[in-house]
Amino acid sequence: MNDEKRTTLRLPEDLHQWLADQARAAHRSVNAEIVHRLEGERAAAVTDAESPRGRFG
Repeated sequence: MNDEKRTTLRLPEDLHQWLADQARAAHRSVNAEIVHRLEGERAAAVTDAESPRGRFG
């Protein structure tokens, strides 16, 4: 069973180019770069939510 979902994402050209440059530097595909960054943001959000002071406390 495949637990991944396919989605179409529209990005401004300059943002796509920046992501492509970042991905190339990290030896990842653009898709893998997006997933890597989103997973990092999710982990930070979970950590912030679990903090007694919250993100902006």
